[in-house]
Formats: sequence, C-alpha cells, structure tokens
Amino acid sequence: MKLWQKDNAKVNELIEKFTVGRDPEFDLVLAPYDVEGSMAHATMLEHIGMLTKEENRSIQQALQIMLEDIREGRFQIESGVEDVHSQVEFNLTQSIGEAGKKIHSGRSRNDQVAVDIKLFLRAEIQHIKSAVKELFDLLISQSNRYQQDLLPGYTHLQIAMPSSFGLWFGAYAESLTDDLEMLAAAYQVANKNPLGSGAGYGSSFPLNRKMTTELLHFSSLHYNVVYAQMSRGKTEKLMAFGMASIAATLSRLAMDCCLYMNQNFAFISFPDELTTGSSIMPHKKNPDVFELIRAKGNRIQSIPNELSLLLGNLPSGYHRDMQLTKEILFPAIEELKACLQLAGLMLSNIRIKKDILKDEKYKYLFSVEAVNELVNRGIPFREAYKTIGGQIADGSFSFDTGKALNHTHEGSLGNLCNPEIVAEMDKVLAKFHST
Repeated sequence: MKLWQKDNAKVNELIEKFTVGRDPEFDLVLAPYDVEGSMAHATMLEHIGMLTKEENRSIQQALQIMLEDIREGRFQIESGVEDVHSQVEFNLTQSIGEAGKKIHSGRSRNDQVAVDIKLFLRAEIQHIKSAVKELFDLLISQSNRYQQDLLPGYTHLQIAMPSSFGLWFGAYAESLTDDLEMLAAAYQVANKNPLGSGAGYGSSFPLNRKMTTELLHFSSLHYNVVYAQMSRGKTEKLMAFGMASIAATLSRLAMDCCLYMNQNFAFISFPDELTTGSSIMPHKKNPDVFELIRAKGNRIQSIPNELSLLLGNLPSGYHRDMQLTKEILFPAIEELKACLQLAGLMLSNIRIKKDILKDEKYKYLFSVEAVNELVNRGIPFREAYKTIGGQIADGSFSFDTGKALNHTHEGSLGNLCNPEIVAEMDKVLAKFHST
C-alpha cells in the first residue's frame, strides 16, 4: 500500500526493493514522532474547520493508543507498506474508519518526514547533551581529585614540561564545552517547524502553521515553505558537525589513554574486568574499549563529509537522495552515545600512578624551572637559556627536583580554573532550552 497509488498497478519488485531500501528499519525509529506530528496536524485541521470536533477526538484517541503501541514495541511496518507515514494512516483508518483518511489533508510525505526528523533529532540532541554533561561532570570531578598528581607533559612526543592529571582531565572537560557549542547551533535549527510546507510549495488550505509550531513545542518555524524542505539534509549535516566535534574529543582522549596505559609510560591502569587479554600472551591487558572509542570517534568525524557529498549538488525541492541521510546519521547517533557511556565507565575506574616525575628520565622536565630560577636572580632570559642548555649538552645539569615539585604544585599547575569552566558549560547548556 502506497499513499501515492491511484490504481492497482503493481510496482516492479526490483524497483520496490531498491527504492524502499532500509527505510522500514529507520522509520520505526521515527514512528513516535510521526504520530506526534499527526496529532498536532489533526488538532490544527479541526481548528480551521477541516475536521469536526468528534472526528478529531476519535483521531486523537486512536493515535494515542498507537503511540502506546510504539512505545511497547507492538507497532510494526507491514510487508508491502511503503513507510511509517503510510502505516500510521492505514492503522488509523482501520481503527476509526473514514475520518482516518482525512489526516493527510494539507500535508505531503515531504513535510511529514521533515517534521519527524526534526522532532527525532531534537530529542537525540538533548540525549547527547545530557550524556556529554555527565561525562563533563566526571572529568571535572577527576580533575579536582587528581589535582596534585603530576605527570610529564609532551610536545612532539618528546618530554617537555611538568603537567598534572588535574590539568589533563580538565582539558577534556573544557573541550566538551566547545563541542556542545557546535551541537547547540544544530539544536537551534532542529528546533524549527517545517510542518505545513507540504511538498515544498505550501497549501491552498488555510493551515495554521504557528499553531502546530506551538503544539509540537518548536521554538520557531521555517517561514518560507521552499526553504522548509531545503532544511532537510541541512539539519542532519549540522547535527553531524556537532557530533563530529564531540567524537574528536573522545577520540583524542582515547588515544591518550591507550598511550598512557602502555608499559613504557605506565601512567594509568584499569581493573582487569575493563580490559582484554591476548590468546597467547598471558601478560597482556589491552585497551580495547579506548581503541574502539578512538576508531568509532574517527568514523563519526567522517559523517559530515559523507552527508556533504550526498547533498552537495542537489537543487531546491525534495529529492529521494534525502532518504539515505537516515542510514548515514541514525547509526552514528547510537555509536556516539555508546562511546560517551563507555568513556564514562572507564574514566570513573581509572587508576593513577603516583610520583611519576621522580623517575630519573624526567629530570629535564625541570629545565625551564632552572632557567626561570636564573632569571629570578637577574640574569637575562636568553643568557639563562643558553647556560642551562649548555649544562644539558655536557651532562652537568642537575636540579633540586624536590623543590621543583613543591613549586609546581603551588604554581600554575594548581590553577585548574574548573569553576570558570563549569560556568562556561552552564552558559552553553542554556542554549538547549526548548520553548
């Protein structure tokens, strides 16, 4: 059954399979949002006199039951039914009769799927935001907890200057605030209503688009009906950019953890139940979770490019190419949420090695402190730099690391700025508030 069929002519089986693709799989995800959009549309149709009060009451009751069936897993898209919109209308008509056939007045499948995706993405952005905030809170907590635990900083993967686990955790917390800025921008676009734009050219019916905007709790609407359709694909791509930003942070954090678990570094470790072993090497504790977070994070970063290539040369109006955005983006959403969850599990069980910097191989970490000490005695910086550099070159460099460690604790490494970072996160979170 297809909404566009006018007679009993059967579509070629190969055409049917090719054009439907994986839509039934992803349309089940959109089903509750399709019902919610239909409920708002029916209420608006009653308001403008295209449905009677009794007809709308029957529609609302039947759709509410259908929504409960979806939530309980009883709703299915039957074989031969083209999409979720067709199934919802078919079930409604089967339930209440002729009134169900009126639900499509003033709508097209184009604006139906557009509003379904907007509602879905808006909800998923909120879920991702909450998961990011949970990880952010953990990172801030760990940053405060391990503020006094030092580790070597590296540039070019060469020993550089002293750092701390407090700074390390805090750096990724602040990174997430910038990532959420990207996601907040996507949320603003996802939170606009395309319903009522029809096939992309509006309707001759006196549709009240502001009413459906309020009923569906959108902050605004897409005013131009042509652009309402053009926002399809663009909204998905903007969300993908926000997701890619978060994924980049997770991937980099995961790489740090893989490196720091390596025996040549041995800065951190994890309980046995959170690592995996080797089939032939009994000593192995592999960071498989972090390796997969790194890989999945990198793959998620490819999604904006994939969507850009899919959508890049399309003219205005709806095109079937848009169908493929779902199979690109929807699985990536689930992967990102899983990565956020597993990163939190791992980092909440991390074990930090103490007194790392007391190892002899890290003595040059304090060369800058040695230079600064000479500068504090009045020696010009460039002369002090040359002096210490010469000592390192001829092997005569020595420094009171105990004094340096105390000074490091009291100095800039102790200034984590975590309250300021939390305040920045609160500002970003305020951008996600719905109407």
